[in-house]
Amino acid sequence: MMAQGRRGFIVLAGLSFLAGGRAFAVGIDQVATPIASLQQGLLTVMKAGKSTPFEQRYNLLAPIIERVFDVPQILRASVGLTWSSIPPQQQQALLQVFQRYTVATFVSNFDSYNGQRFNISPQLRTVGNDVVVDTQLVSTDGTVHRLDYVMRQEGYSWKVVDVLSDGSISQVATQRSDFVSVLRQGGAPALIARLQQKVANLSGG
Repeated sequence: MMAQGRRGFIVLAGLSFLAGGRAFAVGIDQVATPIASLQQGLLTVMKAGKSTPFEQRYNLLAPIIERVFDVPQILRASVGLTWSSIPPQQQQALLQVFQRYTVATFVSNFDSYNGQRFNISPQLRTVGNDVVVDTQLVSTDGTVHRLDYVMRQEGYSWKVVDVLSDGSISQVATQRSDFVSVLRQGGAPALIARLQQKVANLSGG
């Protein structure tokens, strides 16, 4: 019961499929459970709101982001080919600040609750060997903001390797455009400093 979706994607609802010549068996619950956990965490920090200190909201969300997202993979993809030329010590420092930046961005963007709800599509679509979980954030006035999560299997679990805002704007691609220009100007130290400043701005210092 597979159907050909828009742009040639295969749309599934917990079925077996072929990707890259290999056979996969994917259930919607298996792939979407991490996203449901993330959404629950986001609702928690949204309901806590700005009256709750940023650090407290950060600490609520940080372990969920670490569990659901493949942050090292997202960073490597965002940096691009330059990653292999960065010294290991700078790679580690960059990963640490990028982890903080990722969490701080979510905390800053989801900082109030006015009856919004999250929806998860009951169908999956594939992009290469990755699976995309389509979700919506629906406001009480009916406004819909679409967030799609690109999931990649790691052992027996699935983790986020990219987020598509409005269904098409890649977080990794956007970050890569920003990161490459900074790296060209000052290398990894400049990017570390840039991300540290972004974290400070997002968290109010």
